Amino acid sequence: QVQLVESGGGLVQPGGSLRLSCAASGIIFSIYGMGWYRQAPGKQRELVARITSGGGTNYSDSVKGRFTISRDNAKDTVYLQMNSLKPEDTAVYYCNTLPRVAGIPWGQGTQVTVSS
Repeated sequence: QVQLVESGGGLVQPGGSLRLSCAASGIIFSIYGMGWYRQAPGKQRELVARITSGGGTNYSDSVKGRFTISRDNAKDTVYLQMNSLKPEDTAVYYCNTLPRVAGIPWGQGTQVTVSS
């Protein structure tokens, strides 16, 4: 059974940090590029960070310099280190393959709320 399970979200003050994790099962994790996506209330889901199977990374302009994506193929896990968080980073965060692969469903996501 293919499954992606996100964790690590929470409530944090502006300027704070969080580290998100996404554990994959049922896939050969190391061969896939992975992405972190987020969806804020009333907005479409957007890609914020990507990492290739070889470890190359890319970020959206909105998070560049503040977020860092990484992966541990031995643990079938992708991470998102989020620093200098802003209220506009508030969203449900998801991981998935990039490009998307048929048959790999979205997980439940993890809520990140940045508020004082």
